[in-house]
Amino acid sequence: MKHEKIKLPYDEKALAPIITEETISFHYGKHHQKYVDTLNTLIEGTEFEDKSLIDIIKTSDGPIFNNAAQVFNHNFYWLGLTSGDASPSLELSDLIDKSFGSLEGLKEQFIAFATKNFGSGWTWLVLKDGKLEIINTSNAATPVSDGIVPLLTCDVWEHAYYIDYRNARPEYLSKWWGIVNWNFVSINLAEALHNVDGYFDSLNYVGEDYLGKFDG
Repeated sequence: MKHEKIKLPYDEKALAPIITEETISFHYGKHHQKYVDTLNTLIEGTEFEDKSLIDIIKTSDGPIFNNAAQVFNHNFYWLGLTSGDASPSLELSDLIDKSFGSLEGLKEQFIAFATKNFGSGWTWLVLKDGKLEIINTSNAATPVSDGIVPLLTCDVWEHAYYIDYRNARPEYLSKWWGIVNWNFVSINLAEALHNVDGYFDSLNYVGEDYLGKFDG
């Protein structure tokens, strides 16, 4: 099985000025592609050759895990962004209010977590034990490995923002909220709450039909 990076559901210019075309050209076009290419090379002729991306993440370690997890994390990151308007569903809004007091409370806590995420890594909004939580992971680590439901992620590796913001991670984080695809987060939550057994399988993004859920 050859793994591929997802096709962006928006033009590479669409997220500017928050994320510029130049950043997407390097981040999506080079960094993300390198993880995909390296993963395909590493799994050729191994027990992982015909496994889905999620299965590889759950059963591998070392370089194979690192590259598989980075392919997934980047897929999830790009789908969580939009060039259009989007708002949380009522179901998501209620859970945000219960967990963080308000949407602004979520944003403030998320930015604080992501700013303090040392070095390279990811900051996630996840569903755990019926509640929303914010967690940090380092390098390629992903909540999928621990069976924790991801709903949204922000890439805090420097290659995600250095061209546009240099070392000003808090500025990147603050502006990043302006392009969050709440349709994506809302559908992930609905899937996780109402299709518990199939949620992780649904994270194996395949084809335009899946991307069509997140138009925006």
